Amino acid sequence: MSTTCHAAGDGRLRHGAALKFFWGPMDCGKSTMALQMNYNHARQGRRGLVLTRIDRSLGPQVTTRIGLAHDAIEVTDDLDLVALVRSKWAAGVGVDYLICDEACFYGEHHIEQLVELVDCYDVDVFAFGLASDFRSVLFPAARRLFELADSVERIQVEVLCWCGRAGALNARVVDGVVARSGEQVVIGDTVADADVRYQVLCRRHFMAGDLGAALPQPALPGM
Repeated sequence: MSTTCHAAGDGRLRHGAALKFFWGPMDCGKSTMALQMNYNHARQGRRGLVLTRIDRSLGPQVTTRIGLAHDAIEVTDDLDLVALVRSKWAAGVGVDYLICDEACFYGEHHIEQLVELVDCYDVDVFAFGLASDFRSVLFPAARRLFELADSVERIQVEVLCWCGRAGALNARVVDGVVARSGEQVVIGDTVADADVRYQVLCRRHFMAGDLGAALPQPALPGM
């Protein structure tokens, strides 16, 4: 991480940027909130970039389960986020903030680059993502965000387990059984007939591997 700051000629920040991490289980509205945050800042004249990694669409965009979508920059392993912002500035494109969706899938080096953008370049960063994987183990990038973020907030939209308790953990379901081992990141869906799917469970039923009875999926508007 660079130790040279470029926010102002005298080394002082202009307004004091911040790194904020918003987290929660699947279906709590993280991507929806990310797009709302981008809209709120852009409508006040601020200029931002929207980034993601391994979006459910498998494309360079942020998509939501309620049908919203926005083009995004895909965060690859070799993408330097500081260099990205500086290249935009060099091309005459202002960058006041970053919206970082699916930040749990970023590399730890990306999180440190985000910290550098906040501390040394006065760029606000709003990161959104899961905290833990299908084993209830913290993602490395999420752990780094917990360690370094200026603020950490759990998104308040309540997600329920099939039993009615608050859902907290993301179970990976393979062939109808809760998986306990495997690669940390495996693309899946939340629909019941997917080969690999994910389901939010309360802690009790996550530990027991109890998926409950299959429930019909709600229809989305316009579908």
